[in-house]
Amino acid sequence: MKPDLLSLAQRALFGGEPGSADRTPADRQPTDRQPTARTPPARRVYSVTRLNREVRSLLESGIGRVWVQGEISNLSRPSSGHWYFSLKDREAQLRCAMFRTHNSRAQFAPTEGQLVVAHGQVSLYEPRGEYQLLVEQLEHAGVGALQRAFEELKTRLAAEGLFAPERKRPLPAVPRRIGVITSPTGAALRDILHILARRFPAASILIYPTTVQGAAAVPAIVAALDLASARGECDVLILARGGGSLEDLWAFNDERVARAIARCRERCRAPIVTGIGHEIDFTIADFVADVRAPTPSGAAELAVPDRRIWLHRLEQICARFGTAMRRTLGGDRARLEKLRARCGAAMRRSLASEHASARALLRRLESAHPGARLQAAQARLLQLDGRLQFALQTRLTSSATRVRGLARALQAVSPLATLERGFAVVTRSADGALVTASEQLAVGERFDARLASGSVHAAVLARRP
Repeated sequence: MKPDLLSLAQRALFGGEPGSADRTPADRQPTDRQPTARTPPARRVYSVTRLNREVRSLLESGIGRVWVQGEISNLSRPSSGHWYFSLKDREAQLRCAMFRTHNSRAQFAPTEGQLVVAHGQVSLYEPRGEYQLLVEQLEHAGVGALQRAFEELKTRLAAEGLFAPERKRPLPAVPRRIGVITSPTGAALRDILHILARRFPAASILIYPTTVQGAAAVPAIVAALDLASARGECDVLILARGGGSLEDLWAFNDERVARAIARCRERCRAPIVTGIGHEIDFTIADFVADVRAPTPSGAAELAVPDRRIWLHRLEQICARFGTAMRRTLGGDRARLEKLRARCGAAMRRSLASEHASARALLRRLESAHPGARLQAAQARLLQLDGRLQFALQTRLTSSATRVRGLARALQAVSPLATLERGFAVVTRSADGALVTASEQLAVGERFDARLASGSVHAAVLARRP
């Protein structure tokens, strides 16, 4: 127990036991003995400055630093940057000062009527003789207990492995549907929708509305997480809430929410991104989730790619496809020229061979000149010549037919040639499905037609079978 402050002051100022300095003979009990003469004690006269200084020393050494809880009143913030206010309860009040070097580290700006816990040095302001508390640390009432509960739960869940890095899953490169678990009326949802629409409008968004503050928040968040994991219809889930005090964010430090996130991670393929509070706010939900973002907007940016980057990649792919197609067509053209040259050479060789055979036969005929044989030989020569001409013509016709067939086959595999002949590739605008029959389109339904040069977007006016 610390010594009584009044007793300390009396002993320091007057010496002896408390209260002995101001007793007079009349205060003493009467006795039968005659009073004897005594020397009056020497008076110790203090200046006001000295008295205040020694009282301040007694306060600072006798009480020191303390924690005080009370309601803020008479708050003043002068241009010096210091804070001056009073802490009060139902029966008393205490003057307080929090200098700029300390209040610059405060987590919040105090307001009138706010219940807080202050830690500081008990002292006395000498120029006015005012007893005061020099505040060094300021917290919301109850923050200390909440912080201890936070650390205890964090340690316990970490020991169970809920925060283990090997359990965390990577985000999908291109999510098709994004689930958002948050308040449907909060600013966090508006920020998320704005970021998603700007960065990747191709992704659809599914909102799981829930309460994010108050007594009903924890069961509502747990129910939303269980529903999202049971339905399994999203590629990534965002659990978000805007900024607030530790008490405002406390639902996301609840063990039930942490275990619901762990269940969701085990039951469905969608990784969970948290965007809770501001950058300095950390919750238990952040540690359990697969990815933690500093804000709801940051969670939206992490969940989807930037469409500008993907459009640039698409342009590069289109350019590469065009180059590859031109290279393929060039190779086919070169092969066609080789085939044409080979066919010509083969025909010339065949013709030369036939001519050589004819000349050989002619020489044999000339060598066997006698009349009948000559006539028979001439007849046979004519016959052979006719057969030769017929065979030559047939061979030439067959070779020409084959060359034309190869040319048509090559032309047929060229998509550009098909389009240049007036054909078009027709796809349904709604889903991009290829249309090959009139029954696939309804009257009034929109479609896209890819032409040899450009494309058109049109609607069906009528159908003919």
